[in-house]
Amino acid sequence: MTTGSRCGASVGRPVTVLSAFRDDEGGFTTVAVAVALLLSLTLVFAAASAGWVASRSSEVQDVADAAALAGANSVASFATVAQVLDACVLSLGLTGMVVYGAGLVASCVPGLTTVGARMCAAGGQILEARRGLARTAASGLERLEAALPALVVANSASCVAANEGEGLSYSGCALPVPATSQSDFSALLADVDDEPLDDLSEQMRAVSLEAEEARERADEALERGWMADCGSKPYSLFERAGTLAGLSGAENPYHASPETWSFGVPLMRARAYYAARLSAEDVAGPTAEELTDAACRRAFYEYALGEVRAGSWTERQDGTVEADLPSLPRNAAETRACALYTQTLWPCTDEEGGRTLHSSADCPGATGAPSGSATLAQLDSGSVAPCPECRMDVGEMGRVAAASTSIENGFEHHWRIIVEASEDYEAARDDLAAAEARTRELAEEGERAFEDALGQLSAERPVLCPPGAWGCVAVVSRAEGTVVPTELTASFLSSAELPAGAAVSAAVLAPDEATSENNVLASFFDSLSVSDSALGGALDGVMGLWGSLLVGYGSAYGRVAEVGGGFLDRLDGVLGGSVGAWLRDQLKGVMHDLGLEPVDMRLRKPVLTNTQDVLDRGGYDQVSTVRELVARLPDSGSAADLARALGVELGDAIGAGSLTVAELPIPGTDLTIPLTVELSAAGGSP
Repeated sequence: MTTGSRCGASVGRPVTVLSAFRDDEGGFTTVAVAVALLLSLTLVFAAASAGWVASRSSEVQDVADAAALAGANSVASFATVAQVLDACVLSLGLTGMVVYGAGLVASCVPGLTTVGARMCAAGGQILEARRGLARTAASGLERLEAALPALVVANSASCVAANEGEGLSYSGCALPVPATSQSDFSALLADVDDEPLDDLSEQMRAVSLEAEEARERADEALERGWMADCGSKPYSLFERAGTLAGLSGAENPYHASPETWSFGVPLMRARAYYAARLSAEDVAGPTAEELTDAACRRAFYEYALGEVRAGSWTERQDGTVEADLPSLPRNAAETRACALYTQTLWPCTDEEGGRTLHSSADCPGATGAPSGSATLAQLDSGSVAPCPECRMDVGEMGRVAAASTSIENGFEHHWRIIVEASEDYEAARDDLAAAEARTRELAEEGERAFEDALGQLSAERPVLCPPGAWGCVAVVSRAEGTVVPTELTASFLSSAELPAGAAVSAAVLAPDEATSENNVLASFFDSLSVSDSALGGALDGVMGLWGSLLVGYGSAYGRVAEVGGGFLDRLDGVLGGSVGAWLRDQLKGVMHDLGLEPVDMRLRKPVLTNTQDVLDRGGYDQVSTVRELVARLPDSGSAADLARALGVELGDAIGAGSLTVAELPIPGTDLTIPLTVELSAAGGSP
């Protein structure tokens, strides 16, 4: 009886299907190994095929992402162009206003009116250039913006086409949201009324010329008075007072120049001089003629002392003066017109011929009884008789100052020059003060007009909301029928096709922090290649001013006051305390208080975003919109075909040509620089 077997199995166990895979010793048979290898290979290649399908299926999303970014890139290019043009228009207007302001300041300053006229004319030319640039920029931006949907479609479709390959073909493009423009460029066309500034500058120049002429007359009169008092050689009032009256020191001061001198100096000198001459004059003489001469001199000195003591010289804070320097008689006619003719100065006696007037009681002809005193007017009227000895009359009195007034070595000669100069100086100073007061009034009006014009210039900026401002939605489809690679799987798997697929994506513009200090405006200004040499003269620095204001359009736009104020400060000849200096400070304050908002000049770059957000912003239902767009996509076609299928008419906007978006007139020259945009570059095409 058998108790076991070699394999430990029961003897006589029935043969099963597994015996094809297991031998009697419990190991795997050749069939088992072959089947295992076949199954393993099948699973490996099946997994590879599935991986390939999954990988290729997801590529449509990558293409959609790239298309959305490409479409948004066109919007970014347009935004940059619009911002540069807005910066040009605003900065050019600010430049014109600053130059106009400098012209107003110079127009207030006598001696700078020619410079003021040129600068005001230049300011007007710059503002006119701004008007021309603004007109063409508004029109050009509208044309470029009208082409923007086409550029978005063309650029994104080009991107989709560039991603075809390895047997896969894609169809699709990006659409801008919103699809139509909501921009408003009317602010570019807002004009600046510079006519009030022009009128004021003309009035300022006229009044400044009056002030300049009055100042010249005042300076001439002052120097003429000083020359007569201290400057003339060999004789002057200073020299005559020292020689004839022995004055010195504080009673007879010397001034080396008109800058330290005033008409009050000779007035005080004359008071000391006539007091000294009166004190030293005695009415005496061996003959009646000498007695008469002495009496007339004493009467003249006494009269002159009273007159100069009554005279005055006052300088007021408003720049005017009150000149009351008395004129002294130099002949009989002028003597009859003064108090010497009517003063009861001359002694009288009763003589045989009646009551007789004498030059002195010591007159040899005064033999009768004293009969009081009389005037020269009474003598001329016949009320008293002339003395045949002393022959005192108005002629004798008039001859006292005649000689000293008529010749250079006489005190009264220089005094008369000083009196006439003081009268001319007083009139000139009155005219100058009136002109300066009028200039101040015009300067105040100029400040208000400058502020109003600057406010008009910067009241509002263009509203930029082009097609695609809220984002670009890309829809891309993959045609079905693409065969899965069978080089390795044909022996194990039947052939298969990659099914059709579609994907959507969206991109928006976001500021690129890496470009916060970008120099796009500086590069643009450098590309204009216009220097100050085109303007020259008083306009030197104008193009540099524009460049500074243009580059400062971004986050540092608070430099308007700094840059504009610096330009005003470089005006030569504007002295502190003058109306021009006051106006300059006021205009700098206006620019400081302008309050222009800083402009974010960071470049915009496309970034992917949630498609739902973009569609919601555009008022679309995501599911129905995407399905509709996918259904309308043709299997193939040009950008124009895709655009038409999606409801966008490209027209003639797409091409390899360029579009002139603005024309920049260069003020002071006949130059006009066209500002063009290559449509392929604006579209971001490769």
